[in-house]
Amino acid sequence: MPDPVVSFEFFPSGDAAMAQQLWASVQRLAPFRPKFVSVTYGADGSTRTRTHECVLRILRETDLVVAPHLTCVGAPREEVLGIAQEYWRQGVRHLVALRGDAGADNLSADGRYRPHPGGFAYASDLVEGLARTGNFDMSVAAYPEGHPESGTVDADLENLKRKIDAGARRAITQFFFDTDAYLRYRDRCAALSIRADIVPGILPITRFPQLLRFAARCGASVPAWLRRRFDGLDDDPDTRRMIAANVAIEQVQMLRRHGVEEFHFYTLNRAELTYAICHALGLRPRVREAQVA
Repeated sequence: MPDPVVSFEFFPSGDAAMAQQLWASVQRLAPFRPKFVSVTYGADGSTRTRTHECVLRILRETDLVVAPHLTCVGAPREEVLGIAQEYWRQGVRHLVALRGDAGADNLSADGRYRPHPGGFAYASDLVEGLARTGNFDMSVAAYPEGHPESGTVDADLENLKRKIDAGARRAITQFFFDTDAYLRYRDRCAALSIRADIVPGILPITRFPQLLRFAARCGASVPAWLRRRFDGLDDDPDTRRMIAANVAIEQVQMLRRHGVEEFHFYTLNRAELTYAICHALGLRPRVREAQVA
């Protein structure tokens, strides 16, 4: 069996200590030779400068393939495409194209999402615009349990098909713990002729209360069995880490038994758990000719 393919997500640092942690995580995980590493973009574009700086540093100081997130919420088309064109000039060929979370300025009085009048309304429109800008390898988001705003998995599948038809080559799922939900979603994608890799997004659990907040925002379910495993461990970080590693390793091994060979890890800028999971997957770090500086 060939080695699985992995990719890692990082987020731009907010201060010097976080920057040091981010870069230590990049250094720690780079020898696994990921397919790419992605760098997130603030929900309303608020981290644009820090995202750009992080992307450029990875390009400058490593031989990793970097895939910046790019969102369209709250911005005119010209601005968004200008960012993409600048990335292209800097040598970026991969993007993660997302609508982005709507801030207060992008919501109507009744709380509904309101596209920027001169912008791309949805991720499918963004993908179409980016496809005309350059031959980017684009990834988009997928939601095995449905996006909170889409209402149903069927609606999310229709939206995903629009994004793939517009030019995206890969879908990275929201994190999930119900493996059957992912497998059903993958099968339904195939039935709808969605011709793209549906890459499972894996979230190693660093702090359980943080996970619950993430899950509430994105509509991911947290099974009772998972809650029980972390029950009573608020003041026991060592046991929490062991449980978290075990949960994620069980998840990726089950997915591999169902033919999944590519995984995207939401690292939260921490390398320890992701490193352990990659090791359990059978990956071994390899020193590159151009190692991270």
